[in-house]
Amino acid sequence: MRRLLLMGAALVALAGCSGGGGSGPQDKWSVFRDHAIEGWFQVDPQFAVYQGRHDFDGKLPDFTEVGLKTRATFLHNLVTKAKAFNGLSADDAFERDYLVKVAEGQLFWLEEADQPHNNPAFYLGSLDPNTYLTREYAAPEVRAKALTAFFRAVPQAAAAIRANLKSPLPASFIKRGTIGFDGYADFYKGDAVKVFAGVKDEALQKDLRAAADAAAKAMADLSAWLKSQEKTATQGFALGPAKFSRMLLATEGVDTPLDQLEAVGKADLKRNQDALAAECAKFARGKTIVQCTDQVNALKPKGGPVAAATQQIPELRDFVTKHDLVSIPGTEQALVRESPPFNWSNGAYIDPPGPFDKGIPSIYYIAPPDPSWDAAKQLAYIPSEPSLLFTTVHEVMPGHFLQFLHSNRSKFPIGRIFVGYAYAEGWAHYSEEMMWEAGLDAGNPAMHIGQISEALLRDCRFLSAIGLHTQGMTLEQSVKMFREQCYQDEGNAEQQAGRGTYDPAYLNYTMGKLMIRKLREDWTAQHGGRQGWKAFHDQFLSYGGPPIPLVRQQMMREATPKAVF
Repeated sequence: MRRLLLMGAALVALAGCSGGGGSGPQDKWSVFRDHAIEGWFQVDPQFAVYQGRHDFDGKLPDFTEVGLKTRATFLHNLVTKAKAFNGLSADDAFERDYLVKVAEGQLFWLEEADQPHNNPAFYLGSLDPNTYLTREYAAPEVRAKALTAFFRAVPQAAAAIRANLKSPLPASFIKRGTIGFDGYADFYKGDAVKVFAGVKDEALQKDLRAAADAAAKAMADLSAWLKSQEKTATQGFALGPAKFSRMLLATEGVDTPLDQLEAVGKADLKRNQDALAAECAKFARGKTIVQCTDQVNALKPKGGPVAAATQQIPELRDFVTKHDLVSIPGTEQALVRESPPFNWSNGAYIDPPGPFDKGIPSIYYIAPPDPSWDAAKQLAYIPSEPSLLFTTVHEVMPGHFLQFLHSNRSKFPIGRIFVGYAYAEGWAHYSEEMMWEAGLDAGNPAMHIGQISEALLRDCRFLSAIGLHTQGMTLEQSVKMFREQCYQDEGNAEQQAGRGTYDPAYLNYTMGKLMIRKLREDWTAQHGGRQGWKAFHDQFLSYGGPPIPLVRQQMMREATPKAVF
């Protein structure tokens, strides 16, 4: 009831703030924006916690039908009220358009894609307690209490999730959900509780264990129910061409026709395949492409990927500084850890602190191979040293870690909080190729093959997303494309194809990269060419994380936002 009252208060505040607060449009906009942010945190408190607003600790979103409707109503009101603002400064008009696009993107997943009712992956991020475990924003006792409250909220959330999901469900969605929920069940009562083993308060320890056990049971029961739906599972995961196009426009501001978008992806695939062939001719003369990539993949990092990545980070930082590629604000660090079991489906990712957290390190997670696989498949899954290097570029320096250092300091409050998919993944993927172009491990064909392999993986994501959701491509055909066109190993190809069904927007890696490359080309043509890279990178990163067409509009001083590849 208290949550519903808070949501209602947020809606009332949002509805009434467009006409008050100051005498001019700018004053009224800043009041509206700040109310909108607070209202957003009320309807999605776990998102608020991730941003570092720990007054929301322990709370989960309301996943009941009433809660979902309240969230959608809030977003619709936000869009309507924001669009009514006129006469704003250039910065405020940009921020208004930025906020509207974020809300429209959220509404697409809530209503048009209807993910709360058909995609278990919709819920997995909100059920992740990692913020309480790895971000040392408060004393362990304080975080343990927050985690206990979080666990106590999980059973109610699980009941709502089960009520929301409507059978029949696609088989790949069921598989992703059962892996995620089962992983949480083990994690909650296992490693999560162990983080606070040093807390001496016995009453708190008892409460934490009891709440963790109840939350774990709720997750296990939810997973078991979801697994029972396999007997009616379908292959009906596709959005369809119209809805897929709408996804691109609503979430990223991209209105490029699908046939043209596919042609862009195929051209980039061909560019990277040609580059791979050229490097393989140097590295493994007389060998096939598969033999060449197998030879590179056999170059496993000494001491394992976690130890190797830890060593790579300072070396990459020195390279960025020496070559004056982009500013590195602040003194924050990125630490490397093995991924927890519930997130093994994500090969590598970084968990950066939010803008309201100060002085806390980011955690770069690297997943081990699934222990249920045979030995050969497990060995193949471990990244090669060259691939790991460019994964570290992507996740840490100058990829996500650096990008979030900038976004957390953006002059736009909206930019500090809302970082989009294509912007974040586009920048990180762009960084891989940019670092090679800047001379990282220049002349080493094996290392270049590692960079190209990462690019090819994202090319196949791009084309697989379009194929799976608009052209009737099957999972088997997607796996085949990852294997034959992008030279991925069997385990990775299967994971990547499956991800494409429940994450249709994973084309954003290549789509974002290509828009950034074109923007760099056009902007630096007017600002010093190659010598303008640092200025371009700093300005690009200053906006926070909006849809890239909005960034292009600002940097190129164009009348309207547009996607250009």
